[in-house]
Amino acid sequence: MEGKLTPWPSQSQMQHVIQKVAAMAEVDVVNVALAVSPYRICPLGAHIDHQGGSVTAMAINQGVLLGFVPSGTRDMRLLSGQFSGEVRFSLDSVPARKYNDDSENHHMEQGAWGNFSRGAAIALQKKGYKLSQGIVGFLQGSPGFEGCGVSSSAAVGVAFLLALEHANGLKVSASENIELDRLIENEYLGLRNGILDQSAILLSKRHCLTAIHCKSREHEMIKPPWYEQNEGGYKILLAFSGLQHALSSKPGYNLRVTECQEAAAILLRAAGRGSNEPRLCNVTSDEYEAHKGLLEGDLAKRAEHFFSENARVFAGIGAWSRGDLPEFGRLMSQSGLSSIYNYECGCEPLVQLRDILARAPGVYGARFCGAGFRGCCVALVAADRAGEAEEYVRIKYLEAQPALASQLNPATYVCDSADHAHVIF
Repeated sequence: MEGKLTPWPSQSQMQHVIQKVAAMAEVDVVNVALAVSPYRICPLGAHIDHQGGSVTAMAINQGVLLGFVPSGTRDMRLLSGQFSGEVRFSLDSVPARKYNDDSENHHMEQGAWGNFSRGAAIALQKKGYKLSQGIVGFLQGSPGFEGCGVSSSAAVGVAFLLALEHANGLKVSASENIELDRLIENEYLGLRNGILDQSAILLSKRHCLTAIHCKSREHEMIKPPWYEQNEGGYKILLAFSGLQHALSSKPGYNLRVTECQEAAAILLRAAGRGSNEPRLCNVTSDEYEAHKGLLEGDLAKRAEHFFSENARVFAGIGAWSRGDLPEFGRLMSQSGLSSIYNYECGCEPLVQLRDILARAPGVYGARFCGAGFRGCCVALVAADRAGEAEEYVRIKYLEAQPALASQLNPATYVCDSADHAHVIF
Protein backbone atom coordinates (compact mmCIF):
# COMPACT_ATOMS: atom_id res chain seq x y z
CA MET A 1 0.00 0.00 0.00
CA GLU A 2 2.85 2.39 0.76
CA GLY A 3 3.49 5.04 -1.90
CA LYS A 4 0.67 3.91 -4.19
CA LEU A 5 -1.83 6.59 -5.15
CA THR A 6 -5.42 5.48 -5.53
CA PRO A 7 -6.54 7.12 -8.79
CA TRP A 8 -9.09 9.87 -8.45
CA PRO A 9 -10.89 10.73 -10.52
CA SER A 10 -10.86 7.39 -12.31
CA GLN A 11 -11.47 7.15 -16.04
CA SER A 12 -14.90 5.62 -15.43
CA GLN A 13 -15.89 8.42 -13.04
CA MET A 14 -14.84 11.08 -15.52
CA GLN A 15 -16.57 9.39 -18.44
CA HIS A 16 -19.81 9.07 -16.46
CA VAL A 17 -19.93 12.81 -15.78
CA ILE A 18 -18.81 13.78 -19.28
CA GLN A 19 -21.47 11.60 -20.92
CA LYS A 20 -24.18 13.09 -18.69
CA VAL A 21 -23.26 16.61 -19.80
CA ALA A 22 -23.00 15.61 -23.46
CA ALA A 23 -26.54 14.22 -23.29
CA MET A 24 -27.87 17.29 -21.48
CA ALA A 25 -26.35 19.77 -23.92
CA GLU A 26 -26.63 17.53 -27.01
CA VAL A 27 -22.96 17.93 -27.84
CA ASP A 28 -20.10 15.54 -28.54
CA VAL A 29 -18.18 14.32 -25.47
CA VAL A 30 -15.00 15.97 -26.77
CA ASN A 31 -16.59 19.38 -26.08
CA VAL A 32 -17.12 18.70 -22.37
CA ALA A 33 -14.66 20.10 -19.82
CA LEU A 34 -14.29 18.83 -16.26
CA ALA A 35 -13.63 20.79 -13.09
CA VAL A 36 -11.88 18.54 -10.56
CA SER A 37 -12.19 19.90 -7.01
CA PRO A 38 -10.83 17.76 -4.13
CA TYR A 39 -12.04 17.56 -0.57
CA ARG A 40 -9.62 18.51 2.18
CA ILE A 41 -8.50 17.69 5.70
CA CYS A 42 -7.05 20.01 8.33
CA PRO A 43 -4.54 18.07 10.45
CA LEU A 44 -3.69 21.09 12.62
CA GLY A 45 -5.25 24.53 12.94
CA ALA A 46 -8.81 23.71 13.98
CA HIS A 47 -11.21 26.65 14.34
CA ILE A 48 -8.62 29.42 14.18
CA ASP A 49 -8.71 30.50 10.53
CA HIS A 50 -11.61 32.90 11.16
CA GLN A 51 -9.45 34.56 13.84
CA GLY A 52 -6.48 35.02 11.50
CA GLY A 53 -4.46 32.12 12.89
CA SER A 54 -2.13 29.83 10.98
CA VAL A 55 -3.53 26.50 9.80
CA THR A 56 -2.44 23.42 7.91
CA ALA A 57 -4.28 21.41 5.30
CA MET A 58 -4.07 18.72 2.63
CA ALA A 59 -6.31 17.90 -0.29
CA ILE A 60 -7.38 14.25 -0.52
CA ASN A 61 -8.03 12.00 -3.50
CA GLN A 62 -11.80 12.26 -3.26
CA GLY A 63 -13.95 15.21 -4.19
CA VAL A 64 -16.29 16.84 -6.68
CA LEU A 65 -16.44 16.50 -10.45
CA LEU A 66 -18.32 19.14 -12.42
CA GLY A 67 -18.68 18.41 -16.11
CA PHE A 68 -19.73 21.43 -18.16
CA VAL A 69 -20.01 23.16 -21.50
CA PRO A 70 -20.74 26.84 -22.19
CA SER A 71 -24.50 27.28 -22.53
CA GLY A 72 -24.22 29.75 -25.41
CA THR A 73 -26.54 32.09 -23.50
CA ARG A 74 -26.56 33.75 -20.08
CA ASP A 75 -28.59 30.85 -18.70
CA MET A 76 -27.39 28.27 -16.18
CA ARG A 77 -28.75 24.71 -16.29
CA LEU A 78 -27.46 22.19 -13.76
CA LEU A 79 -28.15 18.65 -12.56
CA SER A 80 -26.60 16.64 -9.73
CA GLY A 81 -25.88 12.93 -9.48
CA GLN A 82 -26.67 12.98 -5.75
CA PHE A 83 -29.37 15.57 -5.26
CA SER A 84 -32.75 15.92 -6.88
CA GLY A 85 -34.06 18.82 -8.89
CA GLU A 86 -32.78 20.82 -11.82
CA VAL A 87 -31.22 24.22 -11.15
CA ARG A 88 -32.00 26.93 -13.70
CA PHE A 89 -31.40 30.66 -13.51
CA SER A 90 -30.11 33.54 -15.61
CA LEU A 91 -26.89 35.40 -14.90
CA ASP A 92 -28.95 38.57 -15.42
CA SER A 93 -31.07 37.89 -12.34
CA VAL A 94 -29.40 35.56 -9.86
CA PRO A 95 -31.84 34.75 -7.03
CA ALA A 96 -30.94 36.16 -3.62
CA ARG A 97 -29.92 33.69 -0.93
CA LYS A 98 -31.95 33.64 2.28
CA TYR A 99 -30.33 31.96 5.26
CA ASN A 100 -30.59 31.67 9.01
CA ASP A 101 -27.66 33.58 10.48
CA ASP A 102 -27.48 31.13 13.42
CA SER A 103 -26.98 28.11 11.17
CA GLU A 104 -23.68 26.33 11.69
CA ASN A 105 -23.70 24.21 8.54
CA HIS A 106 -24.40 25.09 4.92
CA HIS A 107 -23.73 21.68 3.46
CA MET A 108 -25.05 19.94 0.36
CA GLU A 109 -28.70 19.43 1.23
CA GLN A 110 -31.64 18.53 -0.95
CA GLY A 111 -32.87 21.68 -2.65
CA ALA A 112 -29.88 23.79 -1.53
CA TRP A 113 -27.03 22.51 -3.71
CA GLY A 114 -27.77 25.05 -6.44
CA ASN A 115 -26.93 27.93 -4.09
CA PHE A 116 -23.22 27.36 -4.68
CA SER A 117 -23.58 28.05 -8.42
CA ARG A 118 -25.62 31.17 -7.71
CA GLY A 119 -23.04 32.32 -5.17
CA ALA A 120 -20.22 31.75 -7.66
CA ALA A 121 -21.96 33.83 -10.31
CA ILE A 122 -22.62 36.68 -7.88
CA ALA A 123 -19.07 36.62 -6.48
CA LEU A 124 -17.45 36.80 -9.92
CA GLN A 125 -19.68 39.62 -11.09
CA LYS A 126 -19.26 41.52 -7.82
CA LYS A 127 -15.49 41.44 -8.34
CA GLY A 128 -15.87 42.87 -11.84
CA TYR A 129 -15.49 39.73 -13.94
CA LYS A 130 -17.68 39.78 -17.03
CA LEU A 131 -19.75 36.65 -17.52
CA SER A 132 -21.03 36.54 -21.08
CA GLN A 133 -22.48 33.05 -20.81
CA GLY A 134 -23.56 30.43 -18.33
CA ILE A 135 -22.94 26.69 -18.34
CA VAL A 136 -24.79 23.43 -18.76
CA GLY A 137 -23.33 21.21 -16.06
CA PHE A 138 -23.58 17.95 -14.14
CA LEU A 139 -22.21 17.74 -10.59
CA GLN A 140 -21.03 14.49 -8.98
CA GLY A 141 -19.36 14.21 -5.59
CA SER A 142 -17.70 11.18 -4.04
CA PRO A 143 -20.54 9.15 -2.50
CA GLY A 144 -20.86 9.27 1.28
CA PHE A 145 -18.72 12.36 1.82
CA GLU A 146 -21.44 15.03 1.86
CA GLY A 147 -21.56 17.04 5.07
CA CYS A 148 -18.93 14.91 6.81
CA GLY A 149 -16.35 17.62 7.50
CA VAL A 150 -14.08 17.45 4.44
CA SER A 151 -15.40 20.74 3.03
CA SER A 152 -17.69 19.40 0.34
CA SER A 153 -19.35 22.83 0.24
CA ALA A 154 -16.09 24.67 -0.51
CA ALA A 155 -15.17 22.04 -3.11
CA VAL A 156 -18.48 22.65 -4.88
CA GLY A 157 -18.08 26.41 -4.73
CA VAL A 158 -14.57 26.18 -6.19
CA ALA A 159 -15.78 23.83 -8.94
CA PHE A 160 -18.45 26.30 -10.05
CA LEU A 161 -15.96 29.18 -10.00
CA LEU A 162 -13.50 27.24 -12.18
CA ALA A 163 -16.25 26.19 -14.60
CA LEU A 164 -17.65 29.69 -15.04
CA GLU A 165 -14.16 31.13 -15.47
CA HIS A 166 -13.21 28.53 -18.06
CA ALA A 167 -16.48 28.94 -19.99
CA ASN A 168 -15.96 32.71 -20.12
CA GLY A 169 -12.25 32.67 -20.91
CA LEU A 170 -11.29 34.30 -17.61
CA LYS A 171 -7.81 34.04 -16.13
CA VAL A 172 -8.18 34.05 -12.35
CA SER A 173 -5.36 33.30 -9.91
CA ALA A 174 -5.64 30.82 -7.07
CA SER A 175 -5.40 33.64 -4.53
CA GLU A 176 -8.29 35.48 -6.18
CA ASN A 177 -10.38 32.32 -6.28
CA ILE A 178 -9.76 31.89 -2.56
CA GLU A 179 -11.30 35.32 -2.03
CA LEU A 180 -14.15 34.56 -4.44
CA ASP A 181 -15.08 31.37 -2.62
CA ARG A 182 -14.88 33.23 0.69
CA LEU A 183 -17.49 35.62 -0.73
CA ILE A 184 -19.71 32.66 -1.64
CA GLU A 185 -19.58 31.22 1.87
CA ASN A 186 -19.47 34.42 3.95
CA GLU A 187 -21.74 36.77 2.01
CA TYR A 188 -24.02 34.48 0.01
CA LEU A 189 -24.39 31.50 2.35
CA GLY A 190 -23.93 33.39 5.63
CA LEU A 191 -21.24 31.17 7.14
CA ARG A 192 -18.62 33.12 9.09
CA ASN A 193 -15.66 30.89 8.36
CA GLY A 194 -12.15 31.79 7.26
CA ILE A 195 -10.10 30.85 4.20
CA LEU A 196 -8.81 27.43 5.25
CA ASP A 197 -11.11 25.28 3.13
CA GLN A 198 -10.80 27.02 -0.20
CA SER A 199 -7.06 27.62 0.27
CA ALA A 200 -6.48 23.89 0.80
CA ILE A 201 -8.56 22.99 -2.23
CA LEU A 202 -6.89 25.54 -4.51
CA LEU A 203 -3.26 25.31 -3.34
CA SER A 204 -2.45 21.78 -2.17
CA LYS A 205 0.23 19.50 -3.61
CA ARG A 206 0.47 15.78 -3.01
CA HIS A 207 2.46 14.89 0.14
CA CYS A 208 2.99 18.56 1.03
CA LEU A 209 1.52 20.15 4.10
CA THR A 210 -0.12 23.40 3.01
CA ALA A 211 0.53 26.00 5.70
CA ILE A 212 -1.85 28.95 5.44
CA HIS A 213 -1.22 32.10 7.45
CA CYS A 214 -4.72 33.52 7.46
CA LYS A 215 -3.92 37.00 8.78
CA SER A 216 -1.44 37.80 6.02
CA ARG A 217 -3.07 35.40 3.52
CA GLU A 218 0.36 34.01 2.73
CA HIS A 219 0.96 30.30 2.32
CA GLU A 220 3.84 27.88 2.08
CA MET A 221 4.27 24.27 1.01
CA ILE A 222 6.02 22.16 3.62
CA LYS A 223 7.82 19.34 1.84
CA PRO A 224 8.65 16.18 3.82
CA PRO A 225 11.94 14.30 3.29
CA TRP A 226 10.22 11.79 1.00
CA TYR A 227 8.68 14.42 -1.31
CA GLU A 228 11.06 13.88 -4.24
CA GLN A 229 10.35 10.13 -4.19
CA ASN A 230 6.60 10.93 -4.30
CA GLU A 231 5.86 8.43 -1.58
CA GLY A 232 5.40 8.39 2.16
CA GLY A 233 4.81 5.92 4.93
CA TYR A 234 1.38 7.24 5.85
CA LYS A 235 -2.26 7.17 4.81
CA ILE A 236 -5.18 9.39 5.74
CA LEU A 237 -7.93 7.46 7.51
CA LEU A 238 -11.41 8.96 7.61
CA ALA A 239 -13.99 7.45 9.96
CA PHE A 240 -17.62 8.44 9.54
CA SER A 241 -19.90 8.97 12.54
CA GLY A 242 -23.24 8.69 10.77
CA LEU A 243 -24.30 12.07 12.17
CA GLN A 244 -25.90 14.27 9.53
CA HIS A 245 -27.11 16.97 11.93
CA ALA A 246 -25.33 18.82 14.70
CA LEU A 247 -25.79 17.25 18.14
CA SER A 248 -23.38 19.42 20.13
CA SER A 249 -24.56 20.42 23.58
CA LYS A 250 -23.44 23.96 22.66
CA PRO A 251 -24.24 24.20 18.95
CA GLY A 252 -23.43 27.16 16.74
CA TYR A 253 -20.44 27.70 14.48
CA ASN A 254 -21.22 31.39 14.20
CA LEU A 255 -21.66 31.65 17.98
CA ARG A 256 -18.08 30.41 18.48
CA VAL A 257 -16.81 33.12 16.12
CA THR A 258 -18.62 35.78 18.15
CA GLU A 259 -17.15 34.43 21.40
CA CYS A 260 -13.63 34.58 19.96
CA GLN A 261 -14.21 38.19 18.91
CA GLU A 262 -15.50 39.09 22.36
CA ALA A 263 -12.40 37.57 23.95
CA ALA A 264 -10.16 39.47 21.52
CA ALA A 265 -11.92 42.76 22.31
CA ILE A 266 -11.32 42.33 26.05
CA LEU A 267 -7.64 41.47 25.55
CA LEU A 268 -7.05 44.33 23.12
CA ARG A 269 -8.64 46.88 25.47
CA ALA A 270 -6.45 45.62 28.29
CA ALA A 271 -3.40 46.00 26.06
CA GLY A 272 -4.37 49.58 25.22
CA ARG A 273 -5.28 48.78 21.63
CA GLY A 274 -9.05 48.69 21.83
CA SER A 275 -9.43 50.29 18.39
CA ASN A 276 -7.89 47.24 16.65
CA GLU A 277 -10.14 44.78 14.86
CA PRO A 278 -11.36 42.28 17.49
CA ARG A 279 -9.68 39.14 16.21
CA LEU A 280 -7.41 36.98 18.31
CA CYS A 281 -4.60 37.18 15.75
CA ASN A 282 -4.26 40.87 16.68
CA VAL A 283 -3.37 39.93 20.26
CA THR A 284 0.26 38.97 20.82
CA SER A 285 1.16 35.91 22.86
CA ASP A 286 2.72 38.15 25.52
CA GLU A 287 -0.46 40.24 25.73
CA TYR A 288 -2.54 37.11 26.07
CA GLU A 289 -0.37 35.79 28.90
CA ALA A 290 -0.48 39.16 30.66
CA HIS A 291 -4.24 39.67 30.45
CA LYS A 292 -5.87 36.25 30.09
CA GLY A 293 -6.98 36.42 33.71
CA LEU A 294 -9.60 38.93 32.58
CA LEU A 295 -11.35 36.24 30.56
CA GLU A 296 -13.93 33.99 32.16
CA GLY A 297 -15.93 30.92 31.21
CA ASP A 298 -16.41 30.27 27.51
CA LEU A 299 -14.34 33.27 26.43
CA ALA A 300 -11.33 31.99 28.37
CA LYS A 301 -11.68 28.57 26.75
CA ARG A 302 -11.95 29.98 23.22
CA ALA A 303 -8.83 32.10 23.65
CA GLU A 304 -6.89 29.19 25.17
CA HIS A 305 -7.80 27.08 22.17
CA PHE A 306 -6.67 29.75 19.72
CA PHE A 307 -3.25 30.36 21.23
CA SER A 308 -2.46 26.72 22.00
CA GLU A 309 -3.65 25.59 18.55
CA ASN A 310 -1.63 28.26 16.76
CA ALA A 311 1.46 27.05 18.61
CA ARG A 312 0.69 23.44 17.61
CA VAL A 313 0.53 24.48 13.96
CA PHE A 314 4.09 25.80 13.98
CA ALA A 315 5.34 22.77 15.91
CA GLY A 316 3.58 20.58 13.33
CA ILE A 317 5.21 22.41 10.43
CA GLY A 318 8.58 21.55 11.91
CA ALA A 319 7.63 17.92 12.50
CA TRP A 320 6.34 17.47 8.94
CA SER A 321 9.46 19.02 7.42
CA ARG A 322 11.55 16.49 9.39
CA GLY A 323 9.31 13.59 8.47
CA ASP A 324 8.50 13.03 12.15
CA LEU A 325 5.09 11.40 11.79
CA PRO A 326 4.78 10.29 15.46
CA GLU A 327 5.31 13.85 16.68
CA PHE A 328 2.95 15.26 14.06
CA GLY A 329 0.31 12.74 15.10
CA ARG A 330 0.77 13.58 18.78
CA LEU A 331 0.04 17.21 17.96
CA MET A 332 -3.07 16.17 15.99
CA SER A 333 -4.39 14.34 19.03
CA GLN A 334 -3.71 17.35 21.26
CA SER A 335 -5.61 19.47 18.77
CA GLY A 336 -8.53 17.06 18.97
CA LEU A 337 -8.65 17.29 22.76
CA SER A 338 -8.53 21.09 22.69
CA SER A 339 -11.43 21.13 20.22
CA ILE A 340 -13.43 19.07 22.71
CA TYR A 341 -12.53 20.81 25.97
CA ASN A 342 -11.64 24.39 24.96
CA TYR A 343 -13.59 25.02 21.77
CA GLU A 344 -16.40 22.77 23.01
CA CYS A 345 -17.51 21.22 19.77
CA GLY A 346 -18.32 17.58 19.34
CA CYS A 347 -20.87 15.28 20.95
CA GLU A 348 -20.80 11.80 22.44
CA PRO A 349 -20.64 9.80 19.15
CA LEU A 350 -17.93 12.03 17.68
CA VAL A 351 -15.85 12.02 20.86
CA GLN A 352 -16.13 8.23 21.05
CA LEU A 353 -15.12 7.91 17.41
CA ARG A 354 -12.10 10.18 17.88
CA ASP A 355 -10.99 8.20 20.92
CA ILE A 356 -11.37 4.91 19.02
CA LEU A 357 -9.33 6.28 16.13
CA ALA A 358 -6.60 7.49 18.48
CA ARG A 359 -6.29 3.96 19.94
CA ALA A 360 -6.35 2.14 16.59
CA PRO A 361 -3.22 0.19 15.56
CA GLY A 362 -0.74 2.22 13.54
CA VAL A 363 -2.50 5.55 14.12
CA TYR A 364 -0.18 8.47 14.83
CA GLY A 365 -2.92 10.89 15.86
CA ALA A 366 -6.60 11.75 15.39
CA ARG A 367 -9.02 14.65 15.63
CA PHE A 368 -12.41 15.81 14.40
CA CYS A 369 -12.63 16.60 10.71
CA GLY A 370 -14.29 19.91 9.91
CA ALA A 371 -16.34 21.97 12.34
CA GLY A 372 -16.77 19.03 14.75
CA PHE A 373 -20.52 19.28 15.20
CA ARG A 374 -21.28 16.21 13.06
CA GLY A 375 -19.62 14.23 10.26
CA CYS A 376 -16.35 12.35 10.64
CA CYS A 377 -12.95 12.15 12.27
CA VAL A 378 -9.55 11.98 10.61
CA ALA A 379 -6.37 10.14 11.54
CA LEU A 380 -2.86 9.87 10.21
CA VAL A 381 -1.94 6.18 10.09
CA ALA A 382 1.11 4.14 9.09
CA ALA A 383 0.57 2.98 5.51
CA ASP A 384 1.26 -0.68 6.25
CA ARG A 385 -1.32 -0.74 9.08
CA ALA A 386 -4.16 1.23 7.49
CA GLY A 387 -6.26 -1.88 6.81
CA GLU A 388 -5.80 -3.12 10.37
CA ALA A 389 -6.77 0.29 11.73
CA GLU A 390 -9.90 0.37 9.55
CA GLU A 391 -11.03 -3.01 10.89
CA TYR A 392 -10.45 -1.94 14.49
CA VAL A 393 -12.40 1.31 14.07
CA ARG A 394 -15.37 -0.40 12.38
CA ILE A 395 -15.66 -3.02 15.12
CA LYS A 396 -15.24 -0.63 18.06
CA TYR A 397 -17.55 2.06 16.74
CA LEU A 398 -20.25 -0.50 16.02
CA GLU A 399 -19.98 -1.57 19.66
CA ALA A 400 -20.14 2.04 20.90
CA GLN A 401 -22.87 3.36 18.56
CA PRO A 402 -24.71 0.43 16.95
CA ALA A 403 -27.63 2.50 15.62
CA LEU A 404 -25.38 5.00 13.84
CA ALA A 405 -22.66 2.58 12.75
CA SER A 406 -25.05 0.03 11.25
CA GLN A 407 -26.23 2.60 8.72
CA LEU A 408 -22.75 3.52 7.46
CA ASN A 409 -21.51 2.52 4.03
CA PRO A 410 -18.63 3.12 4.07
CA ALA A 411 -17.82 3.37 7.77
CA THR A 412 -14.17 4.22 7.05
CA TYR A 413 -12.17 5.35 4.04
CA VAL A 414 -8.42 5.29 3.44
CA CYS A 415 -7.23 8.26 1.39
CA ASP A 416 -4.05 9.65 -0.09
CA SER A 417 -3.06 13.29 -0.26
CA ALA A 418 -3.76 14.94 -3.60
CA ASP A 419 -3.11 17.94 -5.82
CA HIS A 420 -5.20 21.10 -6.01
CA ALA A 421 -8.37 21.82 -7.99
CA HIS A 422 -8.04 22.18 -11.76
CA VAL A 423 -9.90 21.96 -15.05
CA ILE A 424 -9.42 19.13 -17.56
CA PHE A 425 -10.40 19.92 -21.14
